Amino acid sequence: MFTEADNKLKASFKFKDFKEAFAFMTHVALVAEKMDHHPNWTNVYNTVEIDLMSHDAGDVVTEKDHKLARAIEKIYQSYN
Repeated sequence: MFTEADNKLKASFKFKDFKEAFAFMTHVALVAEKMDHHPNWTNVYNTVEIDLMSHDAGDVVTEKDHKLARAIEKIYQSYN
């Protein structure tokens, strides 16, 4: 789901409604906090857009980003 471009891992996730999208974001937030690695993201109604990059590594993609991306994809699969 994530693709790498412009020194970021990027993905777009669609849900049935805003409530489900917000629940997904809450779940991701809890995992990201445990990993101490936080996404750049936006939410408009049923769509969540996520960009991952490591600020402390100079805004490039690192293994931390790939690890969080895998966790996010697993969370998203639980909504389908």
